[in-house]
Amino acid sequence: MKYKNIVFDFGNVIGTFDSDYILGQFCDDKADFPILSKAIYQDWVELDAGTLEYEKGVELAIARVPTRLKPTLERFFKDWYKHLTPLLQTWDFVHELKSRGVPIYLLSNAPQYFADHADIYEIMQEFDGVLFSGPVKLAKPDPAIYQLFFKTFDLNPKECFFLDDRIDNINAAKACGMDGMVYTGDVDAVKKAVGF
Repeated sequence: MKYKNIVFDFGNVIGTFDSDYILGQFCDDKADFPILSKAIYQDWVELDAGTLEYEKGVELAIARVPTRLKPTLERFFKDWYKHLTPLLQTWDFVHELKSRGVPIYLLSNAPQYFADHADIYEIMQEFDGVLFSGPVKLAKPDPAIYQLFFKTFDLNPKECFFLDDRIDNINAAKACGMDGMVYTGDVDAVKKAVGF
């Protein structure tokens, strides 16, 4: 392999973050989805970055919806993290890397609340190191989170290859010395890129 370490994002790499699917677990009327989405995601960037406490974010979101939807949002914020659909082709690749002794890491934007509950996904046990944005109050594509990641796990960025679903996060990684590619679910393309 061309790289010593493979680094994964979580959303849309390890598990699919499908907003409508997740909302559908808590709300039967699709007509309400736009109202709920607007309330939920208005502050999501701040939740990811840890600059807004989760409980405060929940409070703000619930205040934005009609009374009839408040219980729906309460249920959503309590249990949404359970409904990211595993991308099994990625999981198979993770297991394959581990079986060959390749160190694997996770660097993902996610609220503190998700970081606290991510271990419900058994694949999390496979990673040699995990860094979520919320707990460290930094988020991709801020160069500071990449530098913190390298420092935390004593990694040489030139020895790492990063898989993320967003081009801005990949570009930021490259600017910090870590190669990578936008992940579309094509594991064969990744294997070719890393010489696996």
